Amino acid sequence: MTTIHELKERIRSVQSSQKITGAMRMIATSRLRKAEQDLLQARACRQQLLEVHLRLRLSGLLPGSPWLEERRAERVALVVFAAEEGMCGAFNINVGKKWREVVDDFHTRGISDVEVFPVGKKILAELSRTKGAHPSELPVPWDAADLYASSRRLADALMEDFRAGRYDRVEVLYTSYKSMGSQTVRLRCLLPFMPDPETSGLPGSGNDPSSEPLSLPHPEAAPGRPADYILEPGAEEVAATLYPMIIRAALFEMCLSGKASEEASRILAMQAANDNARELIDTLQLEYNKLRQQSITEELSDIFSLPL
Repeated sequence: MTTIHELKERIRSVQSSQKITGAMRMIATSRLRKAEQDLLQARACRQQLLEVHLRLRLSGLLPGSPWLEERRAERVALVVFAAEEGMCGAFNINVGKKWREVVDDFHTRGISDVEVFPVGKKILAELSRTKGAHPSELPVPWDAADLYASSRRLADALMEDFRAGRYDRVEVLYTSYKSMGSQTVRLRCLLPFMPDPETSGLPGSGNDPSSEPLSLPHPEAAPGRPADYILEPGAEEVAATLYPMIIRAALFEMCLSGKASEEASRILAMQAANDNARELIDTLQLEYNKLRQQSITEELSDIFSLPL
């Protein structure tokens, strides 16, 4: 039978854990605000680049690019963004489930050569423990403290491998952040660059909501409209600069979206832990009060039973 002393120690332990989860929730809230600001800025930057690309494309000035080359998908690179830290609820579990579904879907489509690049200590550890999973090391060092530089290095390495023919497609699996309570694991085609919204990534092309294009919808172009731009030093140089910028911006945005989703999941997990701790403390306190009242009653009964 549980004693009063054991209940007091357990209540004190749960209260201590509640303080820790409360502090972690406050830290995650602060990090989420910063992640949301960074994500909005990155999204606006990518949007502006896509608008420039769209205007130049409609004017007929952009030449072909190796980043637009579509090939039969036989070798695919799959970048998986997940958490660097734990205590974020089912965030990593959802990414892990989706990763397995995506790889199985590739195999069903006859694409057996899928190289997985996990980004995040937790997903790397999970994939290492998964039977049949063979995660690859990133082609460049990844520094979680500098996401922009890390994502840029990774994008450059993937573009170089794609142009060299090592991969026919580059897909990115990440968690899309919409709000505190809405995050969705999505698959997105990074390479080849898809200028048309109809041609999104594999698997999940067509009407699959888990796949997103990397460009804007086409506005109605006026046929025969003369070009309004003079490109310096030339169209080839502009295209060679613009396409890598869009691809880097897209990968950076997906990385930030995953970071914001991680912090949002951590806030919800810590809030749930706080609520559970409060309920447990109430239950233990009630049990403690009952035992204490019972102990007092027994002592009084012993006193009253003493002979006069």
